[in-house]
Amino acid sequence: MGRKWIVYGALFMAMVFWSLSFVWVKEAYVAYGPLTTVFFRLIIASLIMLAYGFVSGNLAKIKPKDYRIFFLLAFFEPFLYFLGESFGLKYVSSTMGAIIIATIPLFSPIAASRFHGEKLSGRIFLGIVLSFIGVGIVVFDDSVNFIVSPLGIALEFLAVFSAISYTVILKDLAIKYNVTTIITVQNLIGIILFLPLWLIFEFKTSVSTPFNPDAFLAIAELALFASCFSFILYTYSLKKIGMNNANLFINLIPVICLENR
Repeated sequence: MGRKWIVYGALFMAMVFWSLSFVWVKEAYVAYGPLTTVFFRLIIASLIMLAYGFVSGNLAKIKPKDYRIFFLLAFFEPFLYFLGESFGLKYVSSTMGAIIIATIPLFSPIAASRFHGEKLSGRIFLGIVLSFIGVGIVVFDDSVNFIVSPLGIALEFLAVFSAISYTVILKDLAIKYNVTTIITVQNLIGIILFLPLWLIFEFKTSVSTPFNPDAFLAIAELALFASCFSFILYTYSLKKIGMNNANLFINLIPVICLENR
C-alpha cells in the first residue's frame, strides 16, 4: 500500500506540472512564437537530462532495432503533441485546452485494450465517469469564460490523439529502458524534428525579438518541470500501475489549471 501512495503521489505531481504548463505557455507567447517556445523548451530539457544522465550513469545504450520505436515515440510526443497543444493554445484559453486534454482517459481504455490487453474493469470505468463529472462541475462554473475556436479545438484534439499513441508506445519501451534514457532520447529526437520548422517559420522573428526575461523564464519552467519532471514521474507511474489507471489522473489537469488561470 505504501508503494502505491508513492506512485499516486508521483502522478499527482506530474499533473500539477502539466497543469501549470498551460499557464507557462501563455506567458512565453507574450514574446515568443509556438515553435520557438517548443524548440528552446526541448533544448533546455535535453541539456538537463543529459547532464543528469552523465552524472548518474543512467543513460543506457539504445539497441539498433529500437531506434525506429524511439523515433515513433518522439514523433507523437513531443512533436505532434506539442504542435497540437502549442498552436491550439493560440486560439483557445488555457482552461479550455486543459479540459480537452482531460478527455484522454475517455479514449485511452480503447487503446490500452487493443494494444496491451488491459481490461476496462468496473472500477476503472466508474473512476472515469466520476472524475469527468467532477471536472465538469468545477470548470463549467458561470465565472469561467470560454473562447471557442474550431481550429484551436481541433489542434488540442490532435494533442489528445498524440498523447494516447505516445502512451501506447511508451509502456513497451519502459520495460526495456530506464526513465532517464527514454526522456533524454525523446527530447533529442524532438529537437531534430522541430529544427526545420523553426528555421523556416520562426527563426528570423525569434532572433530579431528582444530578450524577454519573464517569457524565457516560462520556457525554462516548461523545460524543467513539464518536459523533465512530469515525464519522469508519469513514466515511472505508468510502468507500475498501467495505462488506464495512470491516465485517470489527467482529469486533475483542468481543475488545477483553473485554479491558476
